[in-house]
This record gives sequence, structure tokens and C-alpha cells, in this order.
Amino acid sequence: MYNYSAPAHLLKDQIILVTGAGDGIGKIAAKTYAKFGATVILLGKTLDKLEVVYDEIEQDNGAQPAIYPMNLESATGKDYEDMQTTLDKEFGRLDGILHNAALLGTLMPIAQYDMEHWGKVMQVNLNAPYMLTRMSLPLLEKSENASVIFTSDDVGINGKAYWGAYGISKSASDNLMQILADEMEINTNIRFNSINPGKVATTMRSKAFPGENPNTIAMPEDIMNSYLYLMGADSKAVNGQIINAQTKDRL
Repeated sequence: MYNYSAPAHLLKDQIILVTGAGDGIGKIAAKTYAKFGATVILLGKTLDKLEVVYDEIEQDNGAQPAIYPMNLESATGKDYEDMQTTLDKEFGRLDGILHNAALLGTLMPIAQYDMEHWGKVMQVNLNAPYMLTRMSLPLLEKSENASVIFTSDDVGINGKAYWGAYGISKSASDNLMQILADEMEINTNIRFNSINPGKVATTMRSKAFPGENPNTIAMPEDIMNSYLYLMGADSKAVNGQIINAQTKDRL
């Protein structure tokens, strides 16, 4: 796994937004960020799941989190404007964003792909991170050291048959990250990077690989070192990079 040992107060007093925070990697990342001192804003579409994460953070004596229910598949520009207004009023800034929410879509040949479903995958995996980041830039600019983390994937880095909209959305997401990193490198304190989680036992992976034994791959808890590293100040000089969560490699 990524070789990094985070100091206990790495994220003390930081305000961090996590999308897809109700389950899988997003849930564990939110709990981990809270454990290391951050006030975490839990964003997701299922309120019941977010409330469970909220309660678990409080039970672990983490900083009191916040919940922001939002369905990224149907969210409009007005929804993102309202989010910015609310977060500005409640917190005054953002120190970090983890773009974790994703929609797998259907694994099939491009020639057979349903256009409506294509649009839904692109909406969640590409348009939502773009809109959320764009509308959050004024909040991130108020931070002394802001970090935005996108989620990469092997099938986005190297295209693979049948991965359709998901693979293409991940490739585009990495490109979006790199463009932002290049554009914002001068005169801002915001850095942009991606994490490729690798093979991790999540609900979404079980749908893609139903015959895989989850005990043979990493758990979300196993890869949190990379998420802590990129979110904290120790990675202040890292910008525009794709980091593998399960190795020391940068792509």
C-alpha cells in the first residue's frame, strides 16, 4: 500500500467535502478524515446512509460532521449554486474535496450502449465533479492550502473493451483534473490530483466482478494512506498527478 504515515492532527480544523460518502471508499474516507481532525461534509443521495456515517463519526469522537443530501444524477446548475451559498454561509471556505461518487453503468460494447444510460453515467462521473469543483472554487480559494482529489481507475488510464461510459468518464475525469491543475497552479493555493484505488472490495466492484472473492482484494480501510497524503499539507507540492493507492507509483 501507499507508504505514508499521517500525523495525528493532519487535518485539524480542515473543512472537507466528500461525495458518495454513504458507502464504500467514500464512507471510509469521510470517517478517516474526521479521525484526523477534519469537519467532513457528507454528500450523497441516500439520507439514511449519510446519517449512519454521521453517527459513526460522532461515536468515534470525530469532529462533528455535516450532511448535504444531493442526487448528482439529477442535480442542476441551480443546485450547485445553492450548495455554494449554503457552504459559504455555514463554513466560509472549503479546504478539500474528494470526488468519490460514481456510477458504474452497463458493461457492454459501445455499439450496443444505450444513449440515455450513457448520459446518466457521464452526469455522475464527469459533469458532477466539474460543476461541483467549478462552483466551489471561490470557497477553495479562501483556504490556505486546498486539495481536490478526483478518483481515477485502471480502465480510464488504459481503455478496455466493454467498460463503455464508465471507462471514458474516468479518462475524462483525469484530464479535467490535469487541466485544473495546470490552470490553477499560479496564483492559487489549490492543488488537483487523482487517486487510482485499484482493486478494492466495494459494492460497485462486486457488480462489475460478481464472481470475485472480496477477501482476496484490498478493503477501503487498507488504502486510506494515499487519501490522507493527498488531502493533507504533506502533499502541498504535488499537483496534477495520478497516484496509485496500492503502490508508490505515480502515473
